[in-house]
Amino acid sequence: MHLRHTPFFANHQAAAGRIIDFGGWALPVQYTGIIEEHRRVRSTVGVFDVSHMGEVWIRGPGAHAAVQHLVTNDVDIAPGRAQYTAMCQPDGGIVDDLIVYRLGPQEFLICVNASNREKDFQWMVANNPTPDTATVVDESDDWAQVAIQGPDGPATVQALTGTDVSALPSFGTCRATIAGVEGCIVARTGYTGEDGFEVFLPAEGAAQFWPAVMDAGAAHDIQPIGLGARDTLRLEMKYCLYGNDIDETTTPLEAGLGWVTKLAKPDFIGRDTLLAQKEAGVTRRLVCLEVEKRIARPHCTILSEGQPVGEVTSGTKSPSLEKNIAMGYVPRRLARPGTQVQVDIRGRTAEAVVVKPPFYTRPS
Repeated sequence: MHLRHTPFFANHQAAAGRIIDFGGWALPVQYTGIIEEHRRVRSTVGVFDVSHMGEVWIRGPGAHAAVQHLVTNDVDIAPGRAQYTAMCQPDGGIVDDLIVYRLGPQEFLICVNASNREKDFQWMVANNPTPDTATVVDESDDWAQVAIQGPDGPATVQALTGTDVSALPSFGTCRATIAGVEGCIVARTGYTGEDGFEVFLPAEGAAQFWPAVMDAGAAHDIQPIGLGARDTLRLEMKYCLYGNDIDETTTPLEAGLGWVTKLAKPDFIGRDTLLAQKEAGVTRRLVCLEVEKRIARPHCTILSEGQPVGEVTSGTKSPSLEKNIAMGYVPRRLARPGTQVQVDIRGRTAEAVVVKPPFYTRPS
């Protein structure tokens, strides 16, 4: 199978990244080691290649109405703001979780998960309620994307531009020239729980962009970060991973994403089902677990009083907390923090306790 390369593939090879097949993309799982890279992001700054993510644009007089219909959150936000949201089927199952960036009154950029690029685009086209006044365009191959995350992330990016990006609030976004690359979109968003930015840049600017970022971050001991640390960082924050923690068989209310599910909106796909689910009460919830002695992995069975009650969706040993942590779905009656359960890990039972999310809290 031929793996797709991002515009930064040569940079990963030069940095001795360990390349793996990640959903058809050749991407680095690690460079110097997952724990070291994880701690670098928590302490100073790291840079991630996330160019495999998709970029779908919705533009035109009907763009706002189209996005409102497609996603669960209320995108009645001002230009220059971004928002986390979900996109659902009529039965409430999650098509994908997304970030919507409003760049102008009639212009929205929607960042979609890499594994869902084609599916999401086709879904948006098929379910666009205003096709005569809103265009849906997949521009994924035209863009590269980099996440610069960590306490020193803002200083690193600010050193690369004359635009005052440090003034952007959380989930703020603007256009800027970054590292000499014109036409970039910079946003104070991320998937790590740390401060920092995600930068969308025209793909042709990638060759000059990566070395410029490494130079700007050298004073902060910047490191390139692989997929392994990206996963442990997001799990410490209880950030969902599509395909593991959420998918078309789970709803936002079950996954703890009620805060991005605005049922007061007049209409969006899945609203009626989700409203009924909220009124009836969900039967299961995605919870955080601390697991004793052993590391739980996806598909490990969660037990209560010896009986199967659910399944682990994500699990690891937290480099920040040095505890074994996991997420999984359990019946609502077992979702309260402090509830004791067990996890079957390759035939051996480990004690576990439900804890309040997130696992990790950034020092103030």
